[in-house]
Amino acid sequence: MSALPLSPVPGACYKFIVNSAEDAAALIRERLGPAARVLTVRNVEATGLKRLWSGPRLEVIAQIDAPADAPSEPAADAVSSGAEMISAELALPPRAAARVARDATRSQPTLPALLRRSGLSELALGRLQESPLWPELTGAPLHRALVEVGRRLQQDAAQRWAGAPLTRAAFLGTAGVGRTTALCKWLGLEVFRRARMGHVVTAEFDRPNPPGALPVFCEALGVPVARFPAATQPAVPGGFVYFDLPGMSLRDPADNAPIAQFLAREQIVHRILVLNAAYDHATLRASYAAGRELGATHLIFTHLDEVPQ
Repeated sequence: MSALPLSPVPGACYKFIVNSAEDAAALIRERLGPAARVLTVRNVEATGLKRLWSGPRLEVIAQIDAPADAPSEPAADAVSSGAEMISAELALPPRAAARVARDATRSQPTLPALLRRSGLSELALGRLQESPLWPELTGAPLHRALVEVGRRLQQDAAQRWAGAPLTRAAFLGTAGVGRTTALCKWLGLEVFRRARMGHVVTAEFDRPNPPGALPVFCEALGVPVARFPAATQPAVPGGFVYFDLPGMSLRDPADNAPIAQFLAREQIVHRILVLNAAYDHATLRASYAAGRELGATHLIFTHLDEVPQ
């Protein structure tokens, strides 16, 4: 870089391309004086064939601090002069130089942007922004705001309603939605987290209902599995009975009559509808309607790792 004489303007930004940090420190001290401070430093790779023999260089953007007695807003001519100096230094057009100056002085990422990048959904972010705590969060330093957001999310999770455990419940859903898998996970929660015991009843009626991995999983948990007809009441005090029923049909509501009759005859009040969250909206609506016809009282979504939210 050729050494052009500069008349540093307080508040102006200057960009230098150098080979090392030592070169940058010496150049800034020589060209801008002791009042300059570094804003950003990043590697710049050579382009084209130069990449074969040239190593990466450093792009350094520095700014000259305004004197303590200077006004907070630089004058318009000073800003223009600063942009022209950057242009002369880099042989850039004035508009590009002004854009570089704006990018150099850009503030830190905002709190909403960081929360989105962390995976927080738009729904959760909207609720947080509508809370009385939001003005305080946006006014606090960014690291403190992130800590407070984490505490708020923990408090919301702890306040979630936890109803009484189910005693007798049937799992409903179309074929392939993960109905049996959801039942296995539910059994794991009952045995390991709630320390409850019980048994599972499978039924087929007029259509096959392959058990899949359910018998093996129940054997590992110590939960007996029986095929209907079998006892549909808890065998131990405080225990449970869960029913693995055949898949629902979406073509004709009459095909689900045997399931409805079984639920009514055995007086099974709790009926858990299992939906595949990755299905299209039309299939989800049809499955939900069929579940309502069968008196579904609870809802489980599977395959949530396959959808954005």
